[in-house]
Amino acid sequence: MATVLAIALVFVGCCSNVVSLELLVRQFPGCGNIVTFAQFLFIALEGFIFHSNFGRKKPTIPIRNYVIMVTMFFTVSVINNYALNFNIAMPLHMIFRSGSLIANMILGIIILKKRYSASKYLSIVLISTGIFICTIMSARQVNVATEGSEDQGFYTFVRWLIGIAMLTFALLMSARMGIFQETLYKQYGKHSKEALFYNHFLPLPGFLLLSTDIYQHCIHFSQSAPAVVPVVGVSVPIMWLYLLINVITQYVCIRGVFVLTTECASLTVTLVVTLRKFLSLIFSIMYFQNPFTTWHWVGTGVVFVGTLMYTEVWSSVQSALRGPSVKEKKAE
Repeated sequence: MATVLAIALVFVGCCSNVVSLELLVRQFPGCGNIVTFAQFLFIALEGFIFHSNFGRKKPTIPIRNYVIMVTMFFTVSVINNYALNFNIAMPLHMIFRSGSLIANMILGIIILKKRYSASKYLSIVLISTGIFICTIMSARQVNVATEGSEDQGFYTFVRWLIGIAMLTFALLMSARMGIFQETLYKQYGKHSKEALFYNHFLPLPGFLLLSTDIYQHCIHFSQSAPAVVPVVGVSVPIMWLYLLINVITQYVCIRGVFVLTTECASLTVTLVVTLRKFLSLIFSIMYFQNPFTTWHWVGTGVVFVGTLMYTEVWSSVQSALRGPSVKEKKAE
């Protein structure tokens, strides 16, 4: 029952979070900082009350290690959201972030000296190819959309390249953070709730560096069209309502993934998250009518086939199907 609930939380929470984020970004493409701050503040407050018991519970993992982890986590979160201000479409943003397996494998080979099977390398080639196809097609769309002025088109394309560079850096930084977390958990044990709290609580002072941008977007949000909140019947600016929905759904998504990691194997978690990304992508394309060519679909399909191959879903399904017959033969 807990597993079913966790999967429901992941799909409902994460898909709703993507929708609310796109509603925000469509109105104010540069609102990533205020969105990130609101998410961090909400999750930090929840953790401060329910996990740390108002600061009375001491952390199991030393704070100095969390400072390193938090620096990487804060950087990744801010850059991922801020990249949307550089002509990065939401579908490309989601596809690009699906390349985390590539970054994890590359850094795993370099830092941890890991070695992988031939199927793993093939899956990474497929994922890289799919992302490359989608990126090239998106680059062509940026060029076509700005054909009117050569200078304006060049400026727009350079901004798009900066956005791609930001997503690439965030991808590698996220993978490095994952390796750092892995070493910490091996040394001190898994403390996911604690890590979730400190990863969102400790970076809060860092948002002072972004306070001007956050304040400007607070003004813009307050000047947006009013909307009536269901049930309560109170009228609030619609952008604040979208932000509230985004923060709540982000929390639901994270909690769902946390419950899933405690109830299921890592393979199941990866499969659920991958399917969630695929559904979010399809919904974003169809509901918001984002430009998506046949080549985009080809690239997306290759990415997800490579992801499923990496997680060895096919062999797991075959083993599950063969399981009963193997047991019957042994019984005979």
